[in-house]
Amino acid sequence: MKNNRFKLLLIVVVTLVSVWSIWPTYRDYELSKKLASFHSSADSLKFAIDNRAEIEHAREKSLKLGLDLRGGMHLVMEVDLFDLIEQKAWNKDARFQQIMASVRNTAANSGENPVELLAAEFKKQNIPLSRYFYDIRNTDQEIVDKLNKESQDALVRAKEIIRNRIDQYGVAEPVILTQGSRRLVIELSGVTDEVRVRKLLKGTAKLEFKLVKEPEALLRAIESVNVMMTEVPAAPAAADSVASAPAAASADSSASTPVASRPFGKKLSEVIGVMKNGMVFTPEYAHDYVASVLSREDVRARLPQDTELLLAAKPEVTEKGEKFYPIYLVKKTPELTGGVITEAKATFGAQDSQPEVTMSMNEEGTSKWARITGANIGRQIAIVLDGAVYSAPVVQSRIPNGNSVINGISGLEEAKDLEIILKAGALPAPVRILEERTVGPSLGSDYIHAGLLSLVWGFTAVAIFMIIYYNKAGLAADIALVLNILIVISVLAGFSASLSLPGIAGIVLTMGMAVDANVLIYERIREELGEGKSLRMAIDAGYDRAFSSILDSHVTTLAAAFLLYVYGVGPVQGFAVTLMIGTGASLFTAIIVTRVIFGLLVGKGFMNEKSFG
Repeated sequence: MKNNRFKLLLIVVVTLVSVWSIWPTYRDYELSKKLASFHSSADSLKFAIDNRAEIEHAREKSLKLGLDLRGGMHLVMEVDLFDLIEQKAWNKDARFQQIMASVRNTAANSGENPVELLAAEFKKQNIPLSRYFYDIRNTDQEIVDKLNKESQDALVRAKEIIRNRIDQYGVAEPVILTQGSRRLVIELSGVTDEVRVRKLLKGTAKLEFKLVKEPEALLRAIESVNVMMTEVPAAPAAADSVASAPAAASADSSASTPVASRPFGKKLSEVIGVMKNGMVFTPEYAHDYVASVLSREDVRARLPQDTELLLAAKPEVTEKGEKFYPIYLVKKTPELTGGVITEAKATFGAQDSQPEVTMSMNEEGTSKWARITGANIGRQIAIVLDGAVYSAPVVQSRIPNGNSVINGISGLEEAKDLEIILKAGALPAPVRILEERTVGPSLGSDYIHAGLLSLVWGFTAVAIFMIIYYNKAGLAADIALVLNILIVISVLAGFSASLSLPGIAGIVLTMGMAVDANVLIYERIREELGEGKSLRMAIDAGYDRAFSSILDSHVTTLAAAFLLYVYGVGPVQGFAVTLMIGTGASLFTAIIVTRVIFGLLVGKGFMNEKSFG
């Protein structure tokens, strides 16, 4: 009797916990329906503000839907392992650049391992890899092994860093899988701001602190490039209404070097202006053209050794609303990199209330930063993120506490994105998007409708069959089946897992397994009744005889589902998760729930030998 009370209490607790876990999903549905019912956007906004806490809590705790049900983004991204290989090279002469260009073209057409292609090309040209990589005492095979290890680690690191960025962005249950030696497959459900997510994922977050060269050195570098450039490609016809470069120069009242008013000319100087304070700039309409020129290898070769020309990340705006981008000549070798950053936080500046990101450094970074700032008082240090200068403050004094700030940010949302990528860390190599698909909500709603319809029809068919074939005992099995589905959905919601279309298929399969377990028990009870035993004795014997068969079938199903989860990908894993949860729930409802129901009904006199059909 005590054992039955404990089982009954256990069933009540499991039911209450399941309802409690699913309640936020129900509230999220009701609140979303209420918001959609308002005809006026003002009423909708007022309701959202008044019930903000409840809406946010319900949305956070509700059952998440997968990409195929809710809609979102599907991306295939490729890690640029060639960039990683170039980072590892220490002697990048013209011959090396030529070989890398040739291997890049070959890899683009073949998709083979970049390291193996590189090794084959070096062998073909009879050049030892040690001429450019690691130690001269290393053999070619040792270098290949090291580069392969670096490439594998880069893919794993890129996967983890992208996952960290997505987690901090707030996407529930992202799917991130490796494909081959350099690709990642990413599925993000519920994403609506595709542009922001794309930028967040692609940003390398390579943070560098670089010394800015004097204005005279910058002007000499620009002049050197002009001498080399006798002719540049004409840009697409720009609108005549765009502001000319001289107008942009009005940010400092006048420009000391005149700039042609037509969009592009034959020399870089025709789209570059110089202010009285020595700042070199280019107007907004010429930004892309100037950026392409500055990235050319022949242009970089004309610059002084260990220097590079970089554009500002954001334009400066004049009083007339005209925009221009400052150009900086910086030391190519950074004084400090973002690897020393331990904390980043998006905030507003104390003086101008503009968005900025404050950063703190580790002990090593703090020591280096104090030395760097102390040795360069009065000079500019550019804060460079992914090849663009966000700010170039003048060092006023030695900074001993390891703090620094990135400003020049257009909005708080961008500042938060910078905070995310700096916290997650820099990607080991750039990534690019090879394929992108957006699943619309209408497609998701169609899938939801089809999936729920299959679930309802499956449940209805099974429930009717059990009642017809097993009478009152069939009704007990149907109650257990409802609890089974409730447990599965509550576990998914409670652990913030997502429900996908394969997951719904797993629930449908679970219903069949739950009913199969009950059928085994009921048939054993029928056999015991046929031998003349009393109803209570027949029920006890039926459960005892069927237990080993039910346990064996459920354990093997759990093992199969676990292997599917471990070795499967994407939809297969979603199916496996719901199957594992459903199998455990099926074992609980078949062995405990229905037996307690029978005990209660028999004790109250509501069941007899005919109750099993």
